[in-house]
Amino acid sequence: MESEDWPDGLFALLEAHRVRQVVVVPDAGHARLIRRIQASNTMRLIPLTTEEEGIAVLGGAWLGGQRGVVLMQSSGVGNCINMLSLATTCRFPMPMLITMRGDFGEFNPWQVPMGQATPAVLEAMGCITHRADTPEDVVPVADATLRLAFNTYRATACLIGQRVLGAKTFGK
Repeated sequence: MESEDWPDGLFALLEAHRVRQVVVVPDAGHARLIRRIQASNTMRLIPLTTEEEGIAVLGGAWLGGQRGVVLMQSSGVGNCINMLSLATTCRFPMPMLITMRGDFGEFNPWQVPMGQATPAVLEAMGCITHRADTPEDVVPVADATLRLAFNTYRATACLIGQRVLGAKTFGK
């Protein structure tokens, strides 16, 4: 797999794990994966108005017999803190694929606080986190994240670092 093809690898991984619902607040870091899901006949892309809605949607999906995944940016994690208790208390799989901001070469000072706090916030809420900082790590780390969520009924997160995505600038 070429290093820029990791979104296609994630799409294949979601298909292999029989994911049927993908919830998302649109994010440029996930844009290619989102387009693949929109074109899919096996997965449903559900746009959200705010990230915490995705936790309730995935709880309902699980109760209805379907697997789901949340796609979001690290800035959205702060919106989910209280709702993560639902996944922890009710013990349903809550896999999240999170594109990171506020770390490697960040230009926007508003992204830094939540980007830096994301791993600790998730772990404080009982979410098991793994990080991918190279394109080659994204698919195996996401696979481990999905397996852990679906096999142990836990909240898990694959944090996709800015080294993978590339740091944004004001001009981009």
